[in-house]
Amino acid sequence: MNWLLFWIIIYLLVIIYFTIRHVRPQDPENYLVNNRKTKLVPLVVTTLATFVGGGTSIGLIAMGYESGFAAIGIGIAYVIGFMLMMRFAGKIREYGATNKIYSFPQYLSQRFTTGKSYLFKRSFSTVVNGVNIFIFFFLLSAQFVGMASLLRFGFDIGYQHAVVISAIIIILYTALAGLSGVIFTDMIQFAAILIMIIFIFIPGIFADTANLNRLNELPPEMLNGTFYGYIFLIGLLLFLSPSVLVRMDIWQRMLAARDASTARKASFWSGIGMLPFYIIFPLVGMSVRINATTELDPNDTTYLFLAAHSAEFFTAFAVTGLLAALMSSGDSFLNIVSISAVRDFTGWRKIDNPDPSTTQKWIRGVTIIFGALALSIAMGFPYIVDLMVVGIGTIVIFVPVTVLALTHSRPHYYAKAALVSIFLGFVVNTGFFIFGVFSPNSFEPKSSFIPAFIISALALLVSMKMTKKSLIND
Repeated sequence: MNWLLFWIIIYLLVIIYFTIRHVRPQDPENYLVNNRKTKLVPLVVTTLATFVGGGTSIGLIAMGYESGFAAIGIGIAYVIGFMLMMRFAGKIREYGATNKIYSFPQYLSQRFTTGKSYLFKRSFSTVVNGVNIFIFFFLLSAQFVGMASLLRFGFDIGYQHAVVISAIIIILYTALAGLSGVIFTDMIQFAAILIMIIFIFIPGIFADTANLNRLNELPPEMLNGTFYGYIFLIGLLLFLSPSVLVRMDIWQRMLAARDASTARKASFWSGIGMLPFYIIFPLVGMSVRINATTELDPNDTTYLFLAAHSAEFFTAFAVTGLLAALMSSGDSFLNIVSISAVRDFTGWRKIDNPDPSTTQKWIRGVTIIFGALALSIAMGFPYIVDLMVVGIGTIVIFVPVTVLALTHSRPHYYAKAALVSIFLGFVVNTGFFIFGVFSPNSFEPKSSFIPAFIISALALLVSMKMTKKSLIND
């Protein structure tokens, strides 16, 4: 019997049940922010499910196989980041409820374009949304690659067929369910991940590494976290940590909280809860490297570890759990970029309050289009570690302008400075990444977010100073 097919059918039946029974996509507040009534436990679970979902887990396992404990630096950076988010989470939730904010780009646009011309408002919104969509294309593509790497082993099919199937599943579910559906499925998928970690990953790690004693067989740079160099490691702590403040998926969850206190508590417990996952997943990859007799494709390490440490019945369950987690992250990312794009589009058409049913139709249509574009990236660039790092790294260019928006009473005075900061940060990040890809001996492409952050911060500070002089002279 094909146990993988068995577990997938069970999972799909459960998802269909929850979608029909609990999801009401015709209500825009429900579709976009779950009616802003999400309680603490589901809010923490859906946040963790996104941050430790299948794409992240497979990516961290692949990264552990490739670079060792360098991957843990990402987890530590995120813990620090969530403590920073806790400072602003309540404010974000209350501002969102009062001003009908549904996404991070919408917040930035409203804060920076008050009193500006219509053309500037639309231009600012398009730049913010465009860069965010670019970022989440890479993160979404990573989910497709992760799902394909599991499906091709489970059903003995080629990568191209597997990645197309993965994309179709995520696109269809996202188009139907919205955020309310994402939260329900996140809870199911997170439970599957926990079961897999407790009963397969942890026992397997200790067995493969002789109670961690064999880790000393790995090169020193894999154990001290410096495989990508000290600059990468330091950059994670200094520059990636505040990126939590600008993650669109985290903003959507804070906006969905039932009150400010719930948002703050969810930030704290999400930060504390994710660190163990960012330690266990890299250890899985390191365990595979210790026992590998030949060089492996990092994307394949997850399935190979599962197959080596569980019977077919439980391997199939674990693979289904990972597929579910990949779907969890994928539908979250796709939901977010679709909402942002549609809201920007309606703005250009000067539709301030579009009909809810029309908006949902547009969102579903954009979901299909964006899903197809992300699929093309996954088919042409099937490297999950690079896709994941580029996605989470590029986000940091929004940190300077977001801190300004959250802390300054009149950020719209510096709207042009913010626009310059975002644009230059994006250009620098893209340029250094491309340079690193073609000249890896000269620059580590995964570190492109460091100069991008520095340039975006300097550009904002310099532009703000020039604006202040202009205001004083006027």
